[in-house]
Amino acid sequence: MRIGVVGDTHNQMVNVDKIVGLFREARVERVVHTGDITQPTVLARFAALEVPLLGVYGNNDFAERERLAVHASRFGMDLTDPPRSFEWVGRRILVVHDPEQTPASLSDHPDLVLHGHTHRHRHERRGDTLIFNPGECAGFAVGHNAVGLIDLVSLEAQLLRF
Repeated sequence: MRIGVVGDTHNQMVNVDKIVGLFREARVERVVHTGDITQPTVLARFAALEVPLLGVYGNNDFAERERLAVHASRFGMDLTDPPRSFEWVGRRILVVHDPEQTPASLSDHPDLVLHGHTHRHRHERRGDTLIFNPGECAGFAVGHNAVGLIDLVSLEAQLLRF
């Protein structure tokens, strides 16, 4: 299963449209948003992918939290407060917004930890755990924005820059 990973979209609709196009081309089967959506219009654009979107709220989502929840529900998306743990295709996944929300010991041994907040790319292994943040996607510097693709079978991650 190939998932798209995005965070910190910050209502930058031109980039959100590019991200939706990249995910469509990559034929992602699901999308994980690591928070800082900021406006419900972002969710409407992701709904066009017609794949499940699951995620967490970020620190910049609090002002619009109720509206984000209403729109997520309308589009069949699943957003909640971090940290969030779940399993897909036998992989234990932890999603947080701020990497400081990640338990230091990783005692529950997730296979994959996804986060946002820093706007910096991170691709790190701690034992058998992949920790990944695609980095900046809401900026204006063409070619420096990125989203992630993760193959959950091989647990390999790659960046899609735009």
